[in-house]
Amino acid sequence: MAAGGRSSGRPAKKKGPSKGAGGQRRRGLEGKGATPPAEMRHWYKDKARTERIAREERGGQRRPAAPRQRRSDDAPEYIGGRNPVLEALQAGVPANALYVAQRIDNDDRVRDSIKIATERGIALLEATRDKLDRLTEQSVHQGVALQIPPYDYAHPAELVEIARDAAEVPLIVALDGVTDPRNLGAIARSATAFGAHGLMIPSRRSAGVTGGAWKTSAGTLATLRVARSANLTAALREYRDAGLFVIGLDGEGRTDIGDVGLLSEPLVIVVGSEGKGLSRLVREHCDVVARIPMSSAAESLNAGVAAGVALYEVARHRRR
Repeated sequence: MAAGGRSSGRPAKKKGPSKGAGGQRRRGLEGKGATPPAEMRHWYKDKARTERIAREERGGQRRPAAPRQRRSDDAPEYIGGRNPVLEALQAGVPANALYVAQRIDNDDRVRDSIKIATERGIALLEATRDKLDRLTEQSVHQGVALQIPPYDYAHPAELVEIARDAAEVPLIVALDGVTDPRNLGAIARSATAFGAHGLMIPSRRSAGVTGGAWKTSAGTLATLRVARSANLTAALREYRDAGLFVIGLDGEGRTDIGDVGLLSEPLVIVVGSEGKGLSRLVREHCDVVARIPMSSAAESLNAGVAAGVALYEVARHRRR
């Protein structure tokens, strides 16, 4: 026995194996991996904004919009997008307010829009991107939206008066069944470029002067008047009684638009829908139904393109 030691007189008890943790402690120390970045955490307050910006950078892809509710005639419209908003302000489009997103990355277009709006006394309002999504009905707004008042439509007879006041041969474009506001905006742009005195649309089953039409028109709707009639065929009869000829555009027409002998006369050019063309009643009220010659590989032209081609032919003949 070692010095100073004491013995109880009983043999030392041999220590046996103890119960382990079964590897649970080791796995627990491994943790759950790297900490996820902020935007991947479900509580991250700007997660929706980050996802929205990523969609815009991928080309404006957004979740499908809910079915559009019919707007009342006195409801305001909204133009979204930095270029369309700036073009509208530069063209003098009437506007009530300019909405700008919070923490927006300013560029020259945003700064110029704010400057013009301030000079014109248009209200400047800060808005969340969620609100801008709602106002523009999920279209790509790039953080800016312009609120415009409901359009003040003219009477169909006013378009003839505009031409006569300018001492010019009347040229009016009527739309039959064109329901896409982007087509209306494109037609307005071509009508302005080739000297038309206005557009005439029916009040039912037709696109109106909405934010989409303003956006596509690149501001030309600020100077081109749009009239609306409750009955398109009745309005065409009144135009004929006033001395205007009516030319309908349709792929089934027998005469090429360039060969129509009335292009230098007072005219109403009627553009039908891309799918159905001219309706039967409208066709019956046309003096001539003309077609645009094209390759057989193309079945039809977009209504906006067809109107542009026809208006160019009219302008070319009148310059002679």
